[in-house]
Amino acid sequence: MEIKTDIHIAQEAEQKLITEVAEAIGIDENYLELYGKYKAKVDYSILKDKKEENNGKLILVTAISPTPAGEGKTTTSVGLADAIHKLDKKVMVALREPSMGPVFGVKGGAAGGGYAQVVPMEDINLHFTGDMHAIGAANNLIAAMLDNHVQQGNSLGIDVRKVTWKRVVDMNDRQLRNIIDGMGGKMSGMPREDGFEITVASEIMAILCLSKDIADLKEKVSDIVVAYSYDDRPVTVADLKAQGAVAALLKDALKPNLVQTLEHTPAFIHGGPFANIAHGCNSIMATGMALKLADYVVTEAGFAADLGAEKFLDIKCRKAGIKPSACVLVATVRALKYNGGVAKEDLSNENLDALKKGIVNLEKHIENIKLFGVPVVVTLNNFVSDTEAEVGFIREFCESRNCEFAVSKVWEEGGKGGIELAEKILYTLENKKSNFTLLYPDDMSLEDKLHTIATKIYGAKNVVYSPAAKKALDRAKALGFDKFPICVAKNQYSLSDDPKKLGRPENFDINVREAYVNAGAGFVVAITGSIMTMPGLPKVPAAEAVDVDENGNIVGLF
Repeated sequence: MEIKTDIHIAQEAEQKLITEVAEAIGIDENYLELYGKYKAKVDYSILKDKKEENNGKLILVTAISPTPAGEGKTTTSVGLADAIHKLDKKVMVALREPSMGPVFGVKGGAAGGGYAQVVPMEDINLHFTGDMHAIGAANNLIAAMLDNHVQQGNSLGIDVRKVTWKRVVDMNDRQLRNIIDGMGGKMSGMPREDGFEITVASEIMAILCLSKDIADLKEKVSDIVVAYSYDDRPVTVADLKAQGAVAALLKDALKPNLVQTLEHTPAFIHGGPFANIAHGCNSIMATGMALKLADYVVTEAGFAADLGAEKFLDIKCRKAGIKPSACVLVATVRALKYNGGVAKEDLSNENLDALKKGIVNLEKHIENIKLFGVPVVVTLNNFVSDTEAEVGFIREFCESRNCEFAVSKVWEEGGKGGIELAEKILYTLENKKSNFTLLYPDDMSLEDKLHTIATKIYGAKNVVYSPAAKKALDRAKALGFDKFPICVAKNQYSLSDDPKKLGRPENFDINVREAYVNAGAGFVVAITGSIMTMPGLPKVPAAEAVDVDENGNIVGLF
């Protein structure tokens, strides 16, 4: 039997006109800005017009720690929404936009998989509606105006040794992590050390995702700290008089993108921060719109519950004033065995002993979600190699911890394969109350917030700071930024800051090597371990398999 690739399945799909998809969910065509037949932006004025309408129920999808064996969080999110749709419920899915760095790097496509995808898949994975380019241009405009200010007399007294604002590009490119620019003589700027981040790590991306409207966005952009002066005063975008131009570049990017699943469930795809180096959730704007339009909204947070879910709950929910009603925790038999020490090539063999060792990773993520008072449904993303004994063991493990459990076959069967999961979610929403609470209050010290995240979410015994990180936190406190939540940049593969420590590590420290304030986005970033805000490409990039035929059809994109 031929196993079709994701792109093959997506290209065979019959899409509805996006105007029809919009009409089905209650979006009048007056709110639509069409990007061809199958994509549209939705004007943010719809939020004002529907302000008095009740919100639907919010379902957060997260996962266990990712492994090379795969988990399928986005696939599950799409399939779950399709399954709820099949049960005749009014539902939307709200996802993040893919970044081209991972698309051409390790990850490949990021629009779901198999028969649980959002389409048009090629567009979504590549240029889409231009949001990433707008964010990059806005970010780099600030960088250009900063360096131009220094060149033109530097009336703000910017110390070029204390510039914190980096340029960005939407590609994995380790060559750009650390550079020297301004070379070539007096007319080419002030020579200084500089560097690039990937676009999705930009504070501009965070601001786009955390802004409630264009006025809020402009205010947040104004507050961005880009450098410090010779007398250690913070220099902001407002000081550079750049906020208006930046907002102008972002005015269309701020509007959520409407597309559809293979089964025509309406989908918002908007904003794409990474959860390992940023806050990892789609936009407040898209989630807010979906909650006004649908009775049920399925959304995902990047990577596992220690990263994406923690940031969704502690940062996005705090700032947006939203509360999830239930959480789906995605796992696979293969990934749990990998966490139990089985090599990737042996994961298809039944191994209950390894499963028992590796299931502690799932156990910790269940505990993490329960810390926030949100009921958990565990779903097992099905593989043909899964045995009855393995599935039975996981089912019993979850149910003994008061978690509903369902096997998901959405990759293979689409919405039909997610009916069991959808029914468990609907049961949970009806019978288990969400008592959502934040992990820590605003008025806790920055160090205590970090200690709380590290000990309660990761299972660490302590947090260790480099001198540079300690100094940066002291400066943040002195400048009045100590009420901000914490956004931890940490590897995604382990609960610790060492990606090789699988399962549920114990007796470890979290090492904070760097810290800085994202004053516009409204959080403090703590960089741990060896995590980089500019990834590199792997030895064999996914880009090597991507091509386009004589008819303009893209092949090899996942």
